[in-house]
Amino acid sequence: MSIAILIAVVVIVVLWFVSAQRKLVVMDENINNSMSQIGVQLSSRWDALTALLDLTKGYAEHEYKTISDAIKMRTSINSKSSASDVDAQENILTEAMGKIMAVAESYPELKANENYIKTMDSVNMYEEMVRKSRLVYNDSVTKLNRTIRMFPTSVAAGILGIKSRDYLETNDKKAEMPSLK
Repeated sequence: MSIAILIAVVVIVVLWFVSAQRKLVVMDENINNSMSQIGVQLSSRWDALTALLDLTKGYAEHEYKTISDAIKMRTSINSKSSASDVDAQENILTEAMGKIMAVAESYPELKANENYIKTMDSVNMYEEMVRKSRLVYNDSVTKLNRTIRMFPTSVAAGILGIKSRDYLETNDKKAEMPSLK
């Protein structure tokens, strides 16, 4: 009888552990997926920014080199990237965008260019998509971090080596950035 109880307890513990592991893996994969989505959208924003840069080339050749160098500093964001990697890319992108906006302000005919307007709309669209993806990422991180801090799941997380993740921080420079329209 005591062996049956012991076996039942072991089976319950093993089933709980497997369940906890599966839950943690799902949460971890959701975070990886969110980070990959941010990477795809940042890449699209960089492409739109590069198109904007090409449009400004004829207007301000001396600015073109500086902005082009900033764009070349970009790196790929993937599921293994950290929140600080994304924040660094956002800072580079914001700086390059600010320089392009300064060129556009100096050349009203550039701001009136139909291709410039369409490209700016694309930049705005990708900006909104990144903003939403950042919210999904941070929400997923909250769920994982909360789960791995709670007993008894914290035990399973410790055994499996699943650690808390960092949040994507807000970018104070973006609050100061002029409207892209």
